[in-house]
Amino acid sequence: MSTAWIIKDTNLSGMRRFAAFLALLLKPGDVVALSGELGAGKTTLARDVIRAILDDDTLEIPSPTFSLVQSYPDGRLPLLHVDCYRMENADELQEIGLDDALNDGVALIEWPERIGEQLPDDRIEIGITDGASDDTRTLAVEGAGVCTARVARLKAMMAFCGKTEWAKAHPRFLQGDASTRAYARLMGNGETVILMDSPARPDGAPVRDGKPYSQLVHLAEDVRPFVALGGTLEAAGLSVPHVHAQDLENGFLITEDLGDRVFSWETGDDPGLDTLYSAAVEVLVHLKSHPPDPELPLSDGQAHTLPPYDRATLEFEAELLLEWYYPAIRGEPATGTVRAAFLDVLRPVLDTVIDRDQGWVLRDYHSPNLLWLPDREGIRRVGVIDFQDALRGPVAYDLVSLLQDARRDISEDLEEALFAHYCRARAESDSTFDEEEFAAAYAVLGAQRNCKILGIFARLAKRDGKYDYLAHIPRVSAYLQRCLAHPAVDGLRHWFDAHLPESVRGKPSLD
Repeated sequence: MSTAWIIKDTNLSGMRRFAAFLALLLKPGDVVALSGELGAGKTTLARDVIRAILDDDTLEIPSPTFSLVQSYPDGRLPLLHVDCYRMENADELQEIGLDDALNDGVALIEWPERIGEQLPDDRIEIGITDGASDDTRTLAVEGAGVCTARVARLKAMMAFCGKTEWAKAHPRFLQGDASTRAYARLMGNGETVILMDSPARPDGAPVRDGKPYSQLVHLAEDVRPFVALGGTLEAAGLSVPHVHAQDLENGFLITEDLGDRVFSWETGDDPGLDTLYSAAVEVLVHLKSHPPDPELPLSDGQAHTLPPYDRATLEFEAELLLEWYYPAIRGEPATGTVRAAFLDVLRPVLDTVIDRDQGWVLRDYHSPNLLWLPDREGIRRVGVIDFQDALRGPVAYDLVSLLQDARRDISEDLEEALFAHYCRARAESDSTFDEEEFAAAYAVLGAQRNCKILGIFARLAKRDGKYDYLAHIPRVSAYLQRCLAHPAVDGLRHWFDAHLPESVRGKPSLD
């Protein structure tokens, strides 16, 4: 057991705030053991955690004293609230279905000492005792097993927020993405801001040349790239979240809240998709006239080096199709012959674009990462929130990300109109712009990106159990087919016709 983190003399508001932060970090399988004398406040704290996870401050939460357990299946995490005070033996804990509940949910257990060894080794323990006055309590918070590091991070997060002007703000969970980052809204001072929890990415197992996947494809490994890139893009005139407070060492940021009008949630009625996506296209045109510096400064005197989007990276990403998507479709791994044939046609295709029309590649410039800000002007109407993995490379990549949006349907007619809009704008500002050459690069990078996405979505489902991503695969496959129609990727199209024709590229099997 770790040394306890003592929170002295906290009042009811402080208890609610602690519960809200604790709720942010809870994950499926977690057990929170709440101990203390009768009337210490165990049920009060449990209620605050439950309300935070259910995002309902007014919900009536009955005590489980007589029923032994109350179940809350409909929140961000399914919850069991267990009171062991009246349990006659530890076997009753299994009768209420604790093990099954922990497969995908969380258990809050009062009077945990009554069940002794039935508690899992990995848990969070919170002891509650009287404070210096009748309306305060002292909390002793400890983590056991894998929860030790989580408690340490909770302590660091609350300490970071406590040093800012949002010290008394209560967080509300925000849905994140497929990354390890987590987000919450801090509400206070008459405004809301975003708390980003972005722990340093641990190096995974080496997958090639002694390097983990994140290094091979230049993914941000801590929060520093987000801060450096955000400051640079903000200076270039884009609407990105302004950083109000930062802890670069621990990976905590408090940033501007750009709202909820995410492109992927917009219906396309007001404004229409053409208006939304035209504005996003204009951001890319603007960025082309503000080329990136290879070294981007940070507040601590260090700098973030912007990596190149080189052929090795593009090639490795495309191979995800062979690693994950191909076996999910074909029911067996790609043979050496199949792999060699793929690379033989991919490499010369990538060589035609790798050093041309260079600039920013934000990399995930699509609807989940763009917000509509109608009260702003021009390109600032588009909020950009995901750019920490940006690179220097062929600018057609981001246009493909936008116009062949993996998360929502973009009709071929709309794609063509927006592509033409981009080309007209580029030609007006650059007399050397070659539309035919750009169209070829767009097809090449579109084919590469869609290969990568098919592989990533199959991996998220197969390896990580995130099956919702399978719903996007038919859309991505259709986008890939559009790209394969261009003469610039003839060789790649022939490979797909032979090994993964359009007729079999449906929802993969994960058996």
